[in-house]
Amino acid sequence: QVQLVESGGGLVQAGGSLRLSCAASGRTFSSYRMAWFRQAPGKEREFVTSISRSGGMTYYADSVKGRFTISRDNAKNTVYLQMNSLKPEDTAVYYCAAGRNFGSLEREYDYWGQGTQVTVSS
Repeated sequence: QVQLVESGGGLVQAGGSLRLSCAASGRTFSSYRMAWFRQAPGKEREFVTSISRSGGMTYYADSVKGRFTISRDNAKNTVYLQMNSLKPEDTAVYYCAAGRNFGSLEREYDYWGQGTQVTVSS
């Protein structure tokens, strides 16, 4: 079992930055691939980025490539999402997820956090 708790969301102006954190419980964090998804109002949840167990491989949705960076600290059981050059269309609830596969599909992830709201004003 893994419990995930996101933090760091908030309100920011377009062009600004935010850093999200996702703290995981348990001693097996390093055995999970981690990902961030987001869900905007009225839309389905979508993949944002994922990272391998060691952090050596990352994968990004085209919409965030070059602006967002995922990283992890296995010693701290934490995964991060650095978001730069934010746009109003980045407004969403952001969820972190843990799974055994390294992919972009929700079904590949077994554990989910409760989400943190990110709002980007124009």
